[in-house]
Amino acid sequence: MSPEPDPPVRLSVLASFSGAGGVERMLVNLLHGIAALGREVDLLTIRTDSPHLAELPDGVRRIDLGARHSRTAVGALARHLRRERPAVLLAAKDRAGRAAVLARRRAEVPTALALRLGTNLSAAMVHKHPLQRWLRYLPIRRLYPDIEHIVAVSEGVAADTVRVARYPRERISVIRNPVITPSLAFRAAEPCPHPWFNDASRAGTPVIVGAGRLERQKDFPTLLRAFARLRALRLCRLVILGDGAWRERLLALAAELGIGDDLHLPGFQSNPYPYLTRASLFALSSAWEGSPNVLTEALALGTPVVATDCPSGPREILDGGRIAPLVPVGDAAAMAAAMAAVLDTPPPPERLTAAVDAYRAEVSARAYVALLDRLAAQAAGRG
Repeated sequence: MSPEPDPPVRLSVLASFSGAGGVERMLVNLLHGIAALGREVDLLTIRTDSPHLAELPDGVRRIDLGARHSRTAVGALARHLRRERPAVLLAAKDRAGRAAVLARRRAEVPTALALRLGTNLSAAMVHKHPLQRWLRYLPIRRLYPDIEHIVAVSEGVAADTVRVARYPRERISVIRNPVITPSLAFRAAEPCPHPWFNDASRAGTPVIVGAGRLERQKDFPTLLRAFARLRALRLCRLVILGDGAWRERLLALAAELGIGDDLHLPGFQSNPYPYLTRASLFALSSAWEGSPNVLTEALALGTPVVATDCPSGPREILDGGRIAPLVPVGDAAAMAAAMAAVLDTPPPPERLTAAVDAYRAEVSARAYVALLDRLAAQAAGRG
């Protein structure tokens, strides 16, 4: 009689849940995908200030480390590693990854470490003083060599990680974000609460949608200036979903541009998809990204898009501009022209949805599980 196969390795994930942002949402999507594959997960949380934690699937055991910051979580994480001795640990962000390195050193266990990176760090730091950049990069360059493998959400993030961290490219995998879930279409079919999106209103006046935190990274001032140029030539409206410190600044700019009556900022929406699916156009104006999830979601819903050619992600998602227009970062005139062209001749929805097949949650989850199982097997061989 052949021996019983070993049970699948229980996976461990370390993350800080500090809001309702895209990283937290993508992590929950990934956990649902992993659970659908019949795998069990320990979710080690550093912070727990996120509504997304209420959406965790069955099969995920949540363990709160009792810390408010990655630096202060090292001790608790080391104790957990020493007690549970997980075969593999996936850290969801840079600071969590560095904490995992320090905790493993303290615990002296053979746990394999993987790190998911979702931001083009050098683009985010381009406006910083050289000393600030050096101080930011120094711990990365010292600690990342101890991480067995890095997962980048785009080829651009992978290349940036090689440059910034001086990390070998052969130890980096690109796995697309688990953006498209089975619930996306159902959530998009729910009623939209804003009257601009009813059929009669949209037929007469197209609505452009932007989304993201109201902060420098998203560069909504460029979107407002582009919209003002477009609005001077045709009837249209703009809705920007999200909250942030730049709200009053954007409202002041809208008043200065004379577009206040055609702009709406409804704040954070727990379900943005009724807006996205009914939009005549989605516009991404970001100065930098890793892999913009909302752009992927708009395409999955068949909504036409325009995006800046920012580092990194849009160029990969839009196949170098073949799927939809790419415009230079900060160029309001180019964005206005691209938006006008797409409104005049929208692409067929099926071409848009086909462009993002690799971002389906089940595809992403299978790739993560295969990588983590391989790292666990290597760690067992070393142990």
